[in-house]
Amino acid sequence: MRIEYEIKLGFKDVMIRPKRSTLKSRKEVSLNREFKFLHSPTIWQGIPIIAANMDTVGTFEMASVLTKEKLFTTIHKHYSSEEWSHFFSTSVEGVEDHIAISTGIGKEDALRLAQIIETNPKLKYICIDVANGYSEYFAGFVKKTREHYPEKVIIAGNVVTGEMVEELLLSGADVVKVGIGPGSVCTTRIKTGVGYPQLSAIIECADAAHGLGGQIVSDGGCTTPGDVAKAFGAGADFVMLGGMFAGHDESGGEIIEKNGKQYRKFYGMSSATAMDKHSGGVANYRASEGKTVEVPYRGKVEGTIKDILGGLRSTCTYVGAARLKELTKRTTFIRVAEQENTVYTE
Repeated sequence: MRIEYEIKLGFKDVMIRPKRSTLKSRKEVSLNREFKFLHSPTIWQGIPIIAANMDTVGTFEMASVLTKEKLFTTIHKHYSSEEWSHFFSTSVEGVEDHIAISTGIGKEDALRLAQIIETNPKLKYICIDVANGYSEYFAGFVKKTREHYPEKVIIAGNVVTGEMVEELLLSGADVVKVGIGPGSVCTTRIKTGVGYPQLSAIIECADAAHGLGGQIVSDGGCTTPGDVAKAFGAGADFVMLGGMFAGHDESGGEIIEKNGKQYRKFYGMSSATAMDKHSGGVANYRASEGKTVEVPYRGKVEGTIKDILGGLRSTCTYVGAARLKELTKRTTFIRVAEQENTVYTE
């Protein structure tokens, strides 16, 4: 046993210090990024915000809208091959550049992935997703996937420390997903005592990834557009959102009405709700590590997209970053004890 005494920080522990700027308006800020990848020859362009691969977020309907805005969606892994084929036959132009197919690491997952990619060869991005990315078997699965699909972009996670980021990149991942326990419907930290404050995880993992020519996705912990800006300021190449995209028309999830108000069900993919739905219940050797909540219905997702991107552009003007790429270079975090005045709450 050992204790690390160096402090680790989350989004609520810091704010971004403003700096002098020559920008006249938020309109001058470009949020577009272009990425070349460590292993795949693919070049990606767009706004690097990702809808999480949850079946109450990462839907085909969400992808259709986010593609038009040049954002990205990791599609949840519970669509059939036939549903994928129908999606491609009816979807928006260029959608293959803004979606990833998600997979677990079991034998059935690998077979399903192969079947869907064979039927839909336009797919360019694969998201290999497990809650605990620290197993040797996981790194081996990433390596086998790279061997099978040398041209595809592979996103893999989740981890929170630099040495595991390096191992996954060397195993064949192009982008590593960073985050254990920060999600709004994740209970891993409560059930296991394991986790890592998200801001520090981003800083440390980005440093490791960029040293090898890879990228990271910050996955979880964002509740406001300001948190998204802090994630990019800390060095994240992409930011993945779950709860912030939940509750919309495009999100999926059961609609519930209470006292004349509408809600949509939103749950973690390790929750009892998800395992009852997709796995026949919680296995007797494990515990549920997710919660189920009812999110107030929020209408179409376009309004939320504008709110997030507007806040991010405003952050860039406060520190003089004309491009999103410049934000991390211009970010100075200050430690704080409070974030906002809460005398009036909604």
